[in-house]
Amino acid sequence: MSAQPWFAPLVERVRTANPYVVDTALAALVLFAASLQWIFPDEGDDRLTWQGWLLGAATAVPLVWRRRAPFVMACAVSVATPAQALYHAPPPDLMYGGFVVLYTMAALGTPWQRRFMLVGWTIGVTLVMTHKESPEPFEYAFQLMSVACAYAFGVLARVQRAYTAELEDRARRLERERAADTARATAQERARIARDMHDILAHAVSLMVVQAEAGPVVVRSDPARAEAAFDAIAGAGRDAMAQLRRILGVLKEEQRNGTSPQPGIRALPALVRQVGESTGLRVRLSTTGEPLPLPPDTDVAAYRVVQEALTNTVKHAYASSATVELDWAEEALTLTVTDDGAGPTGSAGGPRGHGLIGIRERAAACGGEARAGRGPDGGFRVLVRLPAGDRQAALG
Repeated sequence: MSAQPWFAPLVERVRTANPYVVDTALAALVLFAASLQWIFPDEGDDRLTWQGWLLGAATAVPLVWRRRAPFVMACAVSVATPAQALYHAPPPDLMYGGFVVLYTMAALGTPWQRRFMLVGWTIGVTLVMTHKESPEPFEYAFQLMSVACAYAFGVLARVQRAYTAELEDRARRLERERAADTARATAQERARIARDMHDILAHAVSLMVVQAEAGPVVVRSDPARAEAAFDAIAGAGRDAMAQLRRILGVLKEEQRNGTSPQPGIRALPALVRQVGESTGLRVRLSTTGEPLPLPPDTDVAAYRVVQEALTNTVKHAYASSATVELDWAEEALTLTVTDDGAGPTGSAGGPRGHGLIGIRERAAACGGEARAGRGPDGGFRVLVRLPAGDRQAALG
């Protein structure tokens, strides 16, 4: 950590002070400096008059309006300074008010105002030095150097102010972009959570409805089967509640220590077994190719796609069997869910509603694609292609 100069707090205090108070103090300081030759006159100098002092004061007092009306102030001081020099009172060795004018115009003036004042003061210094008796070349060069230095400091202040304004504007833009990114990420996360909740509830309710409809039919003729149906309803409800707790924990921003992660590809055998045992639907799971690593969101999406497709089969297809196929290729996983159902109207048109929309959205969110329609041998087929890791990643 670098140490600050001893005067840094003073500079910061002056920078943040009321500008009008600072300008008034600056004008008083310039007036005092311009009045030194009257306070401490040279011996035998009888040309110091009150008219000359008033002209000297006119080079300092307008500085009070240095920031409120910079060009008017500059014109007033630019007129009073040569008037004082050409009057019978001698001018001071340094043009204190002129230095402030040049600095102010270089820092705050428009381009034409800056050029006008720089050229005007350069010509004015030349005329004043020519009017003086036996001017020294060194004195003339010193005055021109002073004019140039005052103007240069003003340019530096203007550049620094523009640079600071650009940094502040960039910081504001970055903050707005960060807020927009945060809002966009929040919206995407909420949409994902909404899709998960839809999938969980639709799957669980579908299983419970199927079992609840079958329970009264066999409750007297086959009590064991009825008891299994009610157990399946309870199991589906408990599983749905557990998954909903995990998802709602994200909304509440709770730390989910000890909770199981979202289900993925590895949970598909359990899902297929649960659907078969709960509904009586014959579901077969087959895998071809060498499994590859999946990003976490794609892994969850694959599970939810199969879950939604089987839920649609149970709710709408009136099917007796379904097949879930996982085909691993070099850079993609292709999921295919096919059933032998004919739909509620016997048209094999497949399910309608939000299920297929959710499947397409999940696939698109992971950079994949989804298609749904009539199967090659009848029934309904959902085909989803998701990007997967390459084999180098799998080997590494």
